Amino acid sequence: MSDSSSPPALLHLAVALDGAGRHPAAWREPGARPGELFTARYWAGLAAEAETGLLDFAVFEDGLALQSSTPTGSDERTDRVRGRLDAVLTAARVAPLTRRIGLVPAVTATHTEPFHISKAVATLDHVSRGRAGLRIQVSGLPHEARHFGRRSPAPADGKLHGELWGELWGEAADHVEVIRRLWDSWEDDAEIRDAATGRFVDRDKLHHIDFEGRHFSVRGPSITPRPPQGQPVVSASGDGEASYALIARSTDVGYVPAHDGDRTRAAVASVRRAREAAGRTAVPLHLFGDLTVFLDADAPAAVARLERLDALAGLPYGAEGAVFAGSPGQLADLLLEQRAAGLSGFLLRPGVIAHDLPAITRSLVPELQRRGVFRRAYEADTLRGLLGLDRPASRYARSAA
Repeated sequence: MSDSSSPPALLHLAVALDGAGRHPAAWREPGARPGELFTARYWAGLAAEAETGLLDFAVFEDGLALQSSTPTGSDERTDRVRGRLDAVLTAARVAPLTRRIGLVPAVTATHTEPFHISKAVATLDHVSRGRAGLRIQVSGLPHEARHFGRRSPAPADGKLHGELWGELWGEAADHVEVIRRLWDSWEDDAEIRDAATGRFVDRDKLHHIDFEGRHFSVRGPSITPRPPQGQPVVSASGDGEASYALIARSTDVGYVPAHDGDRTRAAVASVRRAREAAGRTAVPLHLFGDLTVFLDADAPAAVARLERLDALAGLPYGAEGAVFAGSPGQLADLLLEQRAAGLSGFLLRPGVIAHDLPAITRSLVPELQRRGVFRRAYEADTLRGLLGLDRPASRYARSAA
């Protein structure tokens, strides 16, 4: 029986950073600084702002082709932000300039090798002293496939259905499994560093992972010592059974669209069924609601700003996920309502970073703090610690024991 006097569980909050903001006209807003979008200073400033709001982590979005409004390739538009910096490298540059916030770059499993990603994210974890994660994603876009020439491109209309989506997400699951095994391939005390005896490493504590799967064959070990967190935080977005299976089997954090209570509950139930099928109900898993936000002092102002942005863009904002336009108090109400559907946190996407990121950190966060549902200080030095996740032992050390 629960104690009715117990304080409410604290929400987890993260922010997704992409260009000038989620809205295609965001770069034209006052304060957007489009001339700085490809500078380290710009991204360091965003991460610092997120950290002032005590957010759990920041996601750095990425992709393998120029942004486009169509699924089949370049739309030739010149009135939208085009181009990105590499997410992992950006996070590594930002890491020494932040102290507590988690840093989670997006990685496309479909066209990258897990060995490379494992050492890149392990390096980020070392550089940040235990604050790294990654957001795994897949791509069925034909123009991205043509960059690499190693697989047949998706259908020309860019639409993938059923079996094809399942294949991509299945490959991503293998990708994550290889990454996780490589992170474990160095035991925690594998480095001796004893100049007197001339022994830098204990070779018996470096392990071949010998992964043989449908998509990858990787021997290992990694070339990078075990990350400070042991296992950096793995996350993925889901909106369908194939992606829910990956979340249930392979991640620490899953993101589902925060449309409304009923649809959120349905998504949560789908992930739980997939976890039961995978035999992983005892493994901790956070589910975050994914929501694009336009925040102003009151709802009419937020709606009017969104309408003005739509007019600049020439069409209504049509994000694939959920969209909120209103006041910080109204958003706080929505988050608490959505939490009751089975979520433990939220990934918020600022519609206009210059406006909506400070609105999150300086208006929404204080509102949640007043309600007693968000931290008032960072309580851990690692991202796993902020999320209440234990640091796992290396699977190979357990086998040896």
